[in-house]
Amino acid sequence: MTLSIGKAMRWWEKGLQPNMRETESAQDLADSLLNAGDKLVVVDFFSPGCGGCRALHPKIAQLAEKNPEVMFLQVNYEQHKSMCYSLHVHVLPFFRIYRGAQGRVSSFSCTNATINKLKDALAKHGPDRCSLGPTKGLEESELMALAANSDLDFTYNKKLDIVPITDAIMKEAATPRSPWLPLPAMATQLFTQGSENSLPSSGR
Repeated sequence: MTLSIGKAMRWWEKGLQPNMRETESAQDLADSLLNAGDKLVVVDFFSPGCGGCRALHPKIAQLAEKNPEVMFLQVNYEQHKSMCYSLHVHVLPFFRIYRGAQGRVSSFSCTNATINKLKDALAKHGPDRCSLGPTKGLEESELMALAANSDLDFTYNKKLDIVPITDAIMKEAATPRSPWLPLPAMATQLFTQGSENSLPSSGR
């Protein structure tokens, strides 16, 4: 007779809800935040050997169950030390909360004794609020730090800011030693008013 013993469940895998999952890499974290849209995302940084993290986990699972519209992403510090270093996470347990176009809206450490920090953040940035605009995700400085970390397989292509041509011309004309002649006052007025205004009448 052969007895099969299943793999023991690790404490951070217990009580997981459908809206909870462990991130696999820096790229996975960045992509998950971007793909979340306007959904509130809680990033939970933990370590298997952290007693405070272990004690707090059941309450995190309960909050996830009560807030199914919120995404909870777990980051295992022991597996992703280099990524955590680039993101300036040096204390555990630690939480960062992201929301749509606002990007990171809250960042703090909390324990069982201060769990209200997380509850208050969920209430403040909950689903009754709407974030307009494209999803921001990680801060640009964080993305650049991850891309500069040779230990990580992470790619960041910085998006160029698109400047309206009228703004670019006005800025260039105001620059000392600019090849552009100073713009006439009437031209400047037209640029600032926008293209919807018609040209001055010739009097005919």
